[in-house]
Amino acid sequence: MVTKYWNIVKTVLGFSSTLRQERCESYLLFHFESGLGNGLRAFLYLLALAYCFFGLSAITARFFQSMENVVKQTREVVEIDPCTNTKVVRHEKVWNYAIADISLLAFGTSFPQISLATIDAFRNLGQIYAGGLGPGTLVGSAAFDLFPIHAVCVVVPKAGSVKKISDIGVWLVELFWSFWAYIWLYIILEVWTPNVVTLWESLLTVLQYALLLMHAYVQDKRWPYLSLPLAASERPEEWVPEETIPSHYDGNTCDGYSEILRVDEEENGNIVDIFSIHSRREKANSAYETVPEADVPESSNANFDEKHAGHDFDLLSTWGKQFLDALMLEDVQSKKLDSRYLRLIRISWHLILMPWRVLFAFVPPCHIAHGWIAFICSLVFISGIAYIVTKLTDLISCVTGIDPYVIAFTALAAGTSWPDLVASKIAAERQTTADSAIANITCSNSVNIYVGIGVPWLIDTAYNYIAYKEPLRIQNAAGLSFSLLIFFLTSIGCIAVLVLRRLIIGAELGGPRIWAWITSLYFMALWVVFVVLSSLRVSGII
Repeated sequence: MVTKYWNIVKTVLGFSSTLRQERCESYLLFHFESGLGNGLRAFLYLLALAYCFFGLSAITARFFQSMENVVKQTREVVEIDPCTNTKVVRHEKVWNYAIADISLLAFGTSFPQISLATIDAFRNLGQIYAGGLGPGTLVGSAAFDLFPIHAVCVVVPKAGSVKKISDIGVWLVELFWSFWAYIWLYIILEVWTPNVVTLWESLLTVLQYALLLMHAYVQDKRWPYLSLPLAASERPEEWVPEETIPSHYDGNTCDGYSEILRVDEEENGNIVDIFSIHSRREKANSAYETVPEADVPESSNANFDEKHAGHDFDLLSTWGKQFLDALMLEDVQSKKLDSRYLRLIRISWHLILMPWRVLFAFVPPCHIAHGWIAFICSLVFISGIAYIVTKLTDLISCVTGIDPYVIAFTALAAGTSWPDLVASKIAAERQTTADSAIANITCSNSVNIYVGIGVPWLIDTAYNYIAYKEPLRIQNAAGLSFSLLIFFLTSIGCIAVLVLRRLIIGAELGGPRIWAWITSLYFMALWVVFVVLSSLRVSGII
């Protein structure tokens, strides 16, 4: 009886008995790996995969911190007051908050999956069939974002408290493009050119991301006749510090190697969410500085050399402090713990993460060049880890016989979406509304398709068109289309419950504890349904 059930489980997971009997000759670092048993190799590769996910979480924290510095960038607008004939310097933010949400924020949380899919596309460059690792991971990541992350966020608020979306218009725009992304993908795979992707289809997929950005901007600005007539309720006061180059920079503001995100305190002691990239001043026009005409010529260059030298010294000291912090096994919080066992656990955790912390200390401090250098360096590190993850996935599939597509939309999707989970949890926990927590989910799902799948397919289809005059064929397109169909149906059930909660409870997150937990379990059940049915389809059982 046990053997019978085990055979069923192996079939569901896509095990191939033939592959398990053959020895996998591929290896990660050393040739002697192929001489080890398949069970031991699978265990070691799974440990390595989990360790890579820790690394992705750590470097994504640096990515978020650099992104915040990018978004905080302001520009000076000089105007002449007609009454006093004096110059008025107005500091306005460069980034619109809706565009920053959909581009920097969603792109940042989805970049591990995007880079993994892009690497998979380059590995299959020149092949007739596209790799299934990237699309499988991105579709699985969308399901993980929509179901488990909603399940966590809905129970995060304290018992009885509720948190709702304040700008329902922008959320509806993001939700529409998120749903349309998966409908569009299904049309490509099953309606227009079944099992084939052409150059024009992939190009249209990427261009729709630009349409999403424009539509969100129009809705945010409430352009007449082009936006939904839905007024936004009062937004929370979300903290983004004014852009400054500090004379004495505190390196702790750019730490956090083992944490996904950090929180800080304002002067009034209220805990706020640093993850938010929205400005407290929506129009960014309330900070004015009147500059008398006589003071303008002698303003900025008096002590330039001294300030420049001090800034260089501060940069080196801050960068050096990153390496010192990476080598520390105990921080201030762990030293305050009374339990020796808890301190030992924290020390052990810091020791495990130390290689990642030391490696990521090479990322320059986040305040340099408005955060752009750290932003780009973080992307490079994420791409490197994604490449290792693709190699490990191939090896796990080789030694176990599990279908790579099953690994992609389960283990890879959950591991690469972990930063999304923690980001949305903190936003739901710290902010007074549900905007950032839920918008992060819908925007990431749109980016997954338009950029994460569109760009790799554009690379492969363009190469095949130039080299062979042939389109790109999708291996196991029926399985991918089936997963899209199941995801679409289950996502309708998810959104319907959110709408009902808005109508009955008055908010998407929180509410009576028992209903919050029932909603959470319902969302997790939808995810299990998606994973099980997709696995059965890929395995050929249904």
